[in-house]
Amino acid sequence: MAKLNLNRVSMPKQTPEERGKNFNEVAFGYTHEQALEEAGRCIQCKKRNCIVGCPVGVDIPEFILALREDNMVEAVKSLKAKNALPGICGRVCPQETQCEDVCTLGKKKAPIAIGRLERYVADWEIVHKDEIPKDIEKAEPTGKKVAVVGSGPAGLTVAADMAKLGHEVTMFEALHVAGGVLMYGIPEFRLPKKIVQGEVDYVKSLGVDLKLDSVIGKIALVDELFEEGYEAVFLGTGAGLPIFMKLPGENLNGIYSANEFLTRINLMKAYQFPKYDTPIMIGKRVAVIGGGNVAMDSARCALRLGAEEVYIAYRRSQTELPARAEEVENAMEEGIVFKFLTAPVRYHSDKRGWVRAMECIQMELGEPDDSGRRRPIPIEGSEFTLDVDVVVIAIGNRPNPLVPSTTEGLDTTKWGTLVADEETGKTTKDMVWAGGDIVTGAATVISAMGAGKNAVTAMHKKLMNIEGEE
Repeated sequence: MAKLNLNRVSMPKQTPEERGKNFNEVAFGYTHEQALEEAGRCIQCKKRNCIVGCPVGVDIPEFILALREDNMVEAVKSLKAKNALPGICGRVCPQETQCEDVCTLGKKKAPIAIGRLERYVADWEIVHKDEIPKDIEKAEPTGKKVAVVGSGPAGLTVAADMAKLGHEVTMFEALHVAGGVLMYGIPEFRLPKKIVQGEVDYVKSLGVDLKLDSVIGKIALVDELFEEGYEAVFLGTGAGLPIFMKLPGENLNGIYSANEFLTRINLMKAYQFPKYDTPIMIGKRVAVIGGGNVAMDSARCALRLGAEEVYIAYRRSQTELPARAEEVENAMEEGIVFKFLTAPVRYHSDKRGWVRAMECIQMELGEPDDSGRRRPIPIEGSEFTLDVDVVVIAIGNRPNPLVPSTTEGLDTTKWGTLVADEETGKTTKDMVWAGGDIVTGAATVISAMGAGKNAVTAMHKKLMNIEGEE
């Protein structure tokens, strides 16, 4: 019996010096030979923990086996049977805390690089799309009309799966392009927009009617959707309302929410200036407040747009950083300076009303708080000042209140999120389900997709009067 290879196949990527000056994708992806080698590490164990660890239930051993046998068409079919967005998930899903975290091989050494293999298969399909059978397995039409509000990861998942089940699906998107946070929030160097658009096009190919520039709550209320003949509604409008810290000077020129900063760069193409004449201010010294993936994205964008010094101020230690380890590592390699145990307390302006300095205080960690992380406590007398030209606030988001405020019977929490059943996504309003950030607050792409999957099961049962419907 051949000796098991315990060493994960590394994925080639741009050097920090190169990538800090461009918006091209950081990682190049596996070659075919590298993908086959990594797939060959999978031991096809009987206890398939990786499937349980996947929020959307992809049969991971099955698609990896097909890849290992160089049956790429079957690998694509297996992967997309449960996941309509594999190219996206292969890039931004935190596999290290989900499917890879419970990989049996991980008990000995490195788990299978499931995300990288998923990305490889998805990218192979793009190049070889003519080799993929065009007949998509769909149920017979049910005659039921379903409205999906929002085309982010939750909405795309629900739209795709409900269409496969035979329902007539219309997806409403407020912006001029579909994809939600995948389009406006995640930078090109981490998630190329052609990948997102390709997977949106796949969802449309299932028969989903996509209506852009359509703000539900303005062009139509949820109750009016029912009057138009829709029998079920899924709300996946995300969490696009930025949270601020309400500090003195926070309204100065040069201080952005991460939403505005990243939307200008990604959706409005400021990174392609002057081809796209989108105004965005980038000074020599930029400070980003926060420690999640959005903070990493903001800091790395600022670097690529020409900032000479970029800081990330985070009030806890590196151990508590919520961002993916891979993104933190990339940011550090690129020269982003991390100011741990640091919190801003006020901002100072120049004579023109632009931010020029950020006053901070050092923190120390106390006992764990409600989040389970150690609570940051200010150290008296430890104040210091950083000279800055631009500040980006990346401490989280809340849902936009438009849909809940215009929909009778739709209960919300004190945080503005929708009240919905954890298992099914059923809201307090009859025939309305919800999932993703509008329910949980800002979270991951794959968790939103998982919530969409749960809602699909419940919605289909209810629409079809299947016994045991939620």
